[in-house]
Amino acid sequence: MSKNSKLEELGGTTWLISGGGGFIGSYFLDLLRVCNERVFSRPCRVLCIDNFLTGVPDRVRHLLDNKHFHFINGDITKPLEIIGDVHYIIHAAGIASPPIYRQYPLETIEVNVTGLKNLLELAITKKPKSFMYFSSSEIYGDPSPENIPTAEDYNGNVSCTGPRACYDESKRLGETLAVNYFRQYDLPVKVVRPFNIYGPGLHLGDRRVLPDFFRGAIMEKKIRVLSDGSPTRSFCYIRDGIAGFLSVLLSDFQGEAFNIGSDQETSIIELAHLVADITGDVEVEFQQSPDAEYLTDNPRRRCPDLTKAKALLEYRPQVSLEAGLRRMLAWYTDVYVNKGVKV
Repeated sequence: MSKNSKLEELGGTTWLISGGGGFIGSYFLDLLRVCNERVFSRPCRVLCIDNFLTGVPDRVRHLLDNKHFHFINGDITKPLEIIGDVHYIIHAAGIASPPIYRQYPLETIEVNVTGLKNLLELAITKKPKSFMYFSSSEIYGDPSPENIPTAEDYNGNVSCTGPRACYDESKRLGETLAVNYFRQYDLPVKVVRPFNIYGPGLHLGDRRVLPDFFRGAIMEKKIRVLSDGSPTRSFCYIRDGIAGFLSVLLSDFQGEAFNIGSDQETSIIELAHLVADITGDVEVEFQQSPDAEYLTDNPRRRCPDLTKAKALLEYRPQVSLEAGLRRMLAWYTDVYVNKGVKV
């Protein structure tokens, strides 16, 4: 069956998406809106739940009057009651920015564990066609050099008590929960491990590395690197990310985890200079963070092994880092410079 025919079969179904006001969740909402308008013969119904602790209300404002979208301003860590069938469930709620999840460690654990458990319990009664849990590349911790690129069978090198543990370990426990609900109840659960997904819509105040670099470049003409610049990451443009996530969701690989991202590794200092070059007339300087634990347990390298996703899902990221960053810059310029939106 072709990917297009699989997509067409989603018409008339009901989706429940937690964290729809977040960066990745909001792209799923927009994807389903476009499909309702251009692909599906029968529109799908979309239920979005978000308490907007870190989600951005403006990302979903254009959908509030859409009769096929229903928004629940609520906390996923509280028990859910949903009337009617639910065919697809996506747990995208979470706090992914390290400076922010360190401010909300208990809330981070709750949404990754209790929130997931509530959705899994709901799935037992709703019997969805597919359930997808957004885990993280952070479950690998700081991989040993021989495990870069990192494959899905790597067990990880993770601190359970460090300043990042609230996120890393709760994502790991979330995967344990998801897989055991698959084994115990035969739920069609899939796990995705995103690697630094970026693109338009990633709020300039998000406090992850790319928004920080662009904020400095646009607002101050200065990028501050808060390490020696040698750590690496692999950045995946949102279009490639959504394509991979959708492939996992619609697959028959139940109870399994997939890396989704780009396998092109880039050092932080290379990234800083690339952002500076495409922005123009920007200085790059090294500084020490005022946060004494800023670099504690920070992975030295991060790069996915995509062998599994390429072989089983025919997944191929296509957007180069420079092309993606230029699109991101165009969006930031339009929103924060031309329209004057406050950070």
